[in-house]
Amino acid sequence: MNVNAKKAFALVCGTAAAVVIVGSVSLVISKPAAATAQFAKDTGKACGDCHTNPAGGGALTAFGEKFKANGNKMPN
Repeated sequence: MNVNAKKAFALVCGTAAAVVIVGSVSLVISKPAAATAQFAKDTGKACGDCHTNPAGGGALTAFGEKFKANGNKMPN
C-alpha cells in the first residue's frame, strides 16, 4: 500500500468506529416515550375519556381511537 491508501483506510475505519460509538451511545441514553396529561390539562377532559384506565395509559376507548386516528386532534 502506498501512503494515500493507508490514510484512506485509516479514515474509513475511524469513521466507521465513530458511527458505531455514536449509535451505541444513543441506544444507551435513549428513553422510552413518556406521555403527559397535557391534553387533559388543555381541554379539561379526564384521562379516562381517551383511556380505559382512568389514570391514563394503556388501551384506548372509542373516543381515544378516534383521537389517535385523527392525528391526535379532536375528532369531529
